Amino acid sequence: MTEQYQTVLSTIDGNGVRTISLNRPKSLNAMNRQLIHDVARAFDDANADDMTRAIIFTGAGRAFCAGDDRHEHVHPETEVEARDLVDAIQRATHAIVFGSKPVVGAINGWAVGGGFEWAINCDFPIWAESAKGFFPELSLNLFVTGAVTSLLPALVGLNTAREMLFLGERYDAAKLHELGVAWRVVSDDRLMDEAHAVAAKLSDLPPLSVRAMKRVLNQCAASDLKIALRLETEATIAGFLDPETTKRLKDF
Repeated sequence: MTEQYQTVLSTIDGNGVRTISLNRPKSLNAMNRQLIHDVARAFDDANADDMTRAIIFTGAGRAFCAGDDRHEHVHPETEVEARDLVDAIQRATHAIVFGSKPVVGAINGWAVGGGFEWAINCDFPIWAESAKGFFPELSLNLFVTGAVTSLLPALVGLNTAREMLFLGERYDAAKLHELGVAWRVVSDDRLMDEAHAVAAKLSDLPPLSVRAMKRVLNQCAASDLKIALRLETEATIAGFLDPETTKRLKDF
């Protein structure tokens, strides 16, 4: 069965494993408003679907997600417009992180900015050997979203999180595995097979206990995650409203 979205493909197999694929391959799955909306809706629908027991999150083509689509970026004229956009971004993270179904990331190619955030939002992020990720936000006069100001220090420690977020260094999959950001790294040709194998194991587990485990693990960190989401939202709105941001995005 295939669900219909403009920029996302969502299919389910006979074992209850649903694959949600970002589907703007010509733009390396860069994030425009429609993609952000479709990701949130696809995850909400998957989490509400009794047939879905585990989710694979990946990108069609040569990249997982190349971050903000600078070609479609429109400078918001008011705080209301900026807040509406940032709230939409954070809704996608909320659907991934706080949804009831476990999420296996199959991270291929580039995971940049918001795409890197979505990779970190996955419960079991599997990276292809050639995949790379980085955060360019501060160099673009922006701020990160996706609760990474809480999730990333928990994964890599505060000093390394500072390095990644302030300096915007580019990391390959092997280094991300060493740091604890990538759960597993596999050869490019085995990425989807490995993701399906892990998702199938999760799908075979009792759904009640799986939902409870994800809920409790995330609820224990929920206060920090929700604070991070709120503070990130305010900082990102301020960045979007600054005309310098639009100039830097266009030049990126």
